[in-house]
Amino acid sequence: MASVTFDHATRVYPGADHPAVDKLNLEIADGEFLVLVGPSGCGKSTSLRMLAGLEDVNSGRIFIGDRDVTDVQPKNRDIAMVFQNYALYPHMTVRDNMGFALKIAGEPKAEIKKRVDEAAKILDLEPYLERKPKALSGGQRQRVAMGRAIVRKPQVFLMDEPLSNLDAKLRVQTRTQIASLQRSLGVTTVYVTHDQTEALTMGDRIAVMKDGLLQQVGTPREMYDEPANRFVAGFIGSPAMNLATFTIEGTHAKLAGAVVPLSAATLAAVTPEDDGKIVVGFRPEGLRPIDNNSTTGIPIVVDLVEELGSDAYVYAHLARTGEGIVDVGAQQIVVRVAPNSAPVAGSNMRVEIIEGQQHCFSHATGVRLPA
Repeated sequence: MASVTFDHATRVYPGADHPAVDKLNLEIADGEFLVLVGPSGCGKSTSLRMLAGLEDVNSGRIFIGDRDVTDVQPKNRDIAMVFQNYALYPHMTVRDNMGFALKIAGEPKAEIKKRVDEAAKILDLEPYLERKPKALSGGQRQRVAMGRAIVRKPQVFLMDEPLSNLDAKLRVQTRTQIASLQRSLGVTTVYVTHDQTEALTMGDRIAVMKDGLLQQVGTPREMYDEPANRFVAGFIGSPAMNLATFTIEGTHAKLAGAVVPLSAATLAAVTPEDDGKIVVGFRPEGLRPIDNNSTTGIPIVVDLVEELGSDAYVYAHLARTGEGIVDVGAQQIVVRVAPNSAPVAGSNMRVEIIEGQQHCFSHATGVRLPA
């Protein structure tokens, strides 16, 4: 087991205008499960491949433990990687697939059998050891790929979107198994995904990337409750945080008929570059219905209601006011309400932000402002 350190690690592809990964500084503790998450093209898979030795590091360094592995060949880094497409040999049995790397390394047959049997027991693969991959389900194939990594007893597990090919139900089941397995083995794990739900439910910490730059690192709760900037706020959480640009008028932020109070600390952090505007964010569960005749709060028109059993989500847009019509697409608002109490589509309602649930961001830089 070992820690992992990215020290100003940079990857620039030939002919590219900007780095795919730009001066990445990240420390992953021994035994930690860290999830790299972000939209397509953000540099998360490139970062993982740099750690694996499959991509060159143009500048900076990468350490596994105290060892500088920047220029070390992949086979000598003591890592094991699980790919999106499983990468199993179709002509080999499950047992042979899991033990193949040990066979190539020249391990004794008895040792290979012992390790494969141990991994198969952990992963509930014992009944399938003599089957070939074509006779397995997608989830079982993914567990075989995990087993192949486990038998090597590496210092670091690397996983590149391993659940992307599974259906929704199997994805939930398998991600629970992976998280539980990692905690029982205690192996340092770097897990890449574009699915922020996976990130929130699996990792000890999350690292959010955008355009090759690390945006924020923290626990799932820290990322959800205190996003560092507008991008993280809009990316982490499902449904996403409601975000809209308001105009500052006195001690309030206003947008069409919406009126939101601002604290003294927030107003003091606004700069001339913000041009009298502020981005206000609030989670779906951070809103509550109020009297429709109130002069404060946010007036909305219901577009759609999603009944999910234990919860219901109201998808709405800001109501028309005398100040004009707000762009519905840009200012969609999602409100979580109690089940069996949601309004009907087309109806009007007014909501307010619950105290402590308001997030404010700079209009100019997108950086989080004090509450």
